[in-house]
Amino acid sequence: MSKVRIFMSSSLNPWFNIATEEWIFREMDPTVQTLYLWQNDNTVVIGRNQNPWTECNLPKMEEDGVMLARRMSGGGAVFHDLGNTCFTFLSPREGYNRATNSKIILKALESRFGIKGEASGRNDLIVRDDQGEKKFSGSAFRETRDRAFHHGTVLMSVDLSRLANYLTPHPKKMLSKGRTSVRARVMNLNEIAPEIRHETLCPAIIQTFCEHYGVSPKSVEIEYLTPENLAHLPGLQQRFEELKSWDWRFGHSPNFQTQLTEYLSWGFVDVFLDSEHGKISRVEVFSDSLFPQLIESLQASLEGQPYSKHGIEAAAARAKESTPDYEHEINEFEAWMKAQVEI
Repeated sequence: MSKVRIFMSSSLNPWFNIATEEWIFREMDPTVQTLYLWQNDNTVVIGRNQNPWTECNLPKMEEDGVMLARRMSGGGAVFHDLGNTCFTFLSPREGYNRATNSKIILKALESRFGIKGEASGRNDLIVRDDQGEKKFSGSAFRETRDRAFHHGTVLMSVDLSRLANYLTPHPKKMLSKGRTSVRARVMNLNEIAPEIRHETLCPAIIQTFCEHYGVSPKSVEIEYLTPENLAHLPGLQQRFEELKSWDWRFGHSPNFQTQLTEYLSWGFVDVFLDSEHGKISRVEVFSDSLFPQLIESLQASLEGQPYSKHGIEAAAARAKESTPDYEHEINEFEAWMKAQVEI
């Protein structure tokens, strides 16, 4: 019989839920088999080393109120809504077998819903039909000297039509040095078992988790977590503040380059930007404008600013301070640049 601990989140906020994952990974006793079940609503989650500007349609996300979160582990970009259940396992590193957690999920699906799935490769769970393999779960893993961490998702009734809306990059002249996600064929499990949903899946996973480790589900008190816990858990509060910050979600991006071109009332403008860690590290502004001082001011003001609408606003304010005679021209440049930058 093993010691077990079960957490469930009562929040749909992705920054809180992913912060809770990180808090569990960093601060929980690794000798205790730990299960955490949760959901995010209207969220795109990207991997640790992905570039949101190339992976996501950021303007569409902003228009539809879809949040962006970046997890600590690797992997590709995914869309979460309430048709998706997220699971997290923490285990001691010694004797850890990645296949164990997949078996727990698969057994829960078969015993409660009659769904016969199987593991595929290192990361995915699939079902087979007359059209071949279809993925319903993807996973990512982390290991340290004393602990092993496995998290993933189960697609139950996700609005798959929205995947293309948010995970298709917005057309832009951009050369990325990051990796582009590979899209897999996916399916929802409610095509097989219409009754499956978060409220019915979680008890099934808890049941098979407890059975695997030789404990009665009735003897384990489920610990429910909400944002109110932040006030009492400094470690969780710290993770939450980090994961919701612009610096983590956008500033952690791989380097990329972009070119923006337009005819403004005062001349043709061709802007080349290099971005590192979400900030404009190098900029060149080419123009046939009759105001070279204006061009030099815009170029100097953009360097070091975040690659965002807020960063463009700050650059324009700096330019107007150094070259106040060109306020009208700078305002026009600012409005155009803000329309090009997606966040």
